Amino acid sequence: MKAYEFPANVTDEGKIELPNAIWQQLANNQQVKVIILVNEPTEEEQEEAAAWHRLAAEQLLKGYSEDDAIYDTI
Repeated sequence: MKAYEFPANVTDEGKIELPNAIWQQLANNQQVKVIILVNEPTEEEQEEAAAWHRLAAEQLLKGYSEDDAIYDTI
C-alpha cells in the first residue's frame, strides 16, 4: 500500500478538495483508505475565541433589563 501526504481544504459544502497531482496518481474506481488529521487550535487561539464570545454576549445583553424579560407561565 502506498501513502501520500498532502495539504487539503474542506469546501463550504463539506467536501475535501484533493490536489490535482494526487488525482493523477489514483486509478479510476480504485478503493482508498483515508486518514484525516486536523490541526487543533492553540491554547492562545482558544482563549481569544472565548474572549470574543464573552464580548459578543456582553454587548448583546447590554442595555437589557430584567424587567424587559418575558417568561412563559405555563
